[in-house]
Amino acid sequence: MSIELPKPIADYVEANAQLDVDGMLTPFAADAVLLDNGKRHKGHAELRTLFEDEVIAVKAIFMPDTVRDENGQVVVEGPAHGDFKGSPIRFTYRFTLEHDAIKDLEITV
Repeated sequence: MSIELPKPIADYVEANAQLDVDGMLTPFAADAVLLDNGKRHKGHAELRTLFEDEVIAVKAIFMPDTVRDENGQVVVEGPAHGDFKGSPIRFTYRFTLEHDAIKDLEITV
């Protein structure tokens, strides 16, 4: 199933599919905040560490299959698969975009 995503989100998803950390970081604003598993990560340095430790290390690839606008956020859902317990797991990504960049992202199961 092909869905249409805003460009910064599409760029992030494509880079994730390639396990490309630099490409995953590019769509994020310099001061972006990512909430994942109750942990807050701010700025490219913290996001890089998160992506290297929690995404690249386990080859976690997110495959979005639904998208909707909700209260000013772009909500994207789909499974992620990789070398981690319970794979695949269905995730919800809540993106806040600002000036053609990802300003905030909250990831929940």
